[in-house]
Amino acid sequence: MPVVLVTGAAGQVGSEVMRLAWPAGWRVAGYTSGDLDITDAAAVAVERPDLIINCAAYTAVDKAEGDADCAYAVNRDGVANLAATGVPIVHLSTDYVFNGAPGRAWRESDPTGPLGVYGASKLAGEQALAGHPAVVLRTAWVFGRTGGNFVKTMLRLAKDRDQLTVVADQHGGPTPAAAIAVACQTVGLRLLDDASVAGVYHFAGAPATDWAAFARAILAASVAHGGRDVPVKGIATSDYPTPAKRPANSVLDCARIAATFGISQPDWREALAALMPELMP
Repeated sequence: MPVVLVTGAAGQVGSEVMRLAWPAGWRVAGYTSGDLDITDAAAVAVERPDLIINCAAYTAVDKAEGDADCAYAVNRDGVANLAATGVPIVHLSTDYVFNGAPGRAWRESDPTGPLGVYGASKLAGEQALAGHPAVVLRTAWVFGRTGGNFVKTMLRLAKDRDQLTVVADQHGGPTPAAAIAVACQTVGLRLLDDASVAGVYHFAGAPATDWAAFARAILAASVAHGGRDVPVKGIATSDYPTPAKRPANSVLDCARIAATFGISQPDWREALAALMPELMP
């Protein structure tokens, strides 16, 4: 019986992978960080699945600036431990590997240049998979029913505030966690049959937007379910300082994953509307 091992199984994407229907005969083994510490090489070496979908990550962007050792332990060393098993891997990465320079959408071949520890540690994780049968999926602005995310934050703040202030000069594509899970499954099963598809791919939602516009869409979608229609004031990133710098341009070119796997960008507006009844606080 073939086995897929899902790390980070309680997170936004991992939990959605666990919800998927797999081909007949497949067994899905989900591990949280408490079940399997990927930074422990000995613990990881015990596992011998047929496929690994690595959704485990250190994702506290601001905290990482003062906690680099932990960020690298998970995002770089943990990935290296998984690669050492020799098992094919689907690995999630991030738009934060880029420096956010304005212009066109980022392609997989563009030079990387992370602005902070989180992005640098995730890039190191990608590099740990060099030469391994792995598909790296870079994604961005993830939202879903599980865990913390921007959508849930906006809904929570709108309950008590008469106006929200959100940065309007950072652009990207909000990406439904459920769509990422399906992409992971699709590319993972293909990777097992054809190792030549290994490499880096971009996968993010469409159309591109900015955080303030995304916030307005979230609140507009919530109104039908009893949410408050709170105005959103767009501000500059410089007016909202954070420990870690965020890329101004997180828009990802997703042509390669469409050409190789036939996977189209999901419309985040449709996914948001469908999820809203579950996301309302």
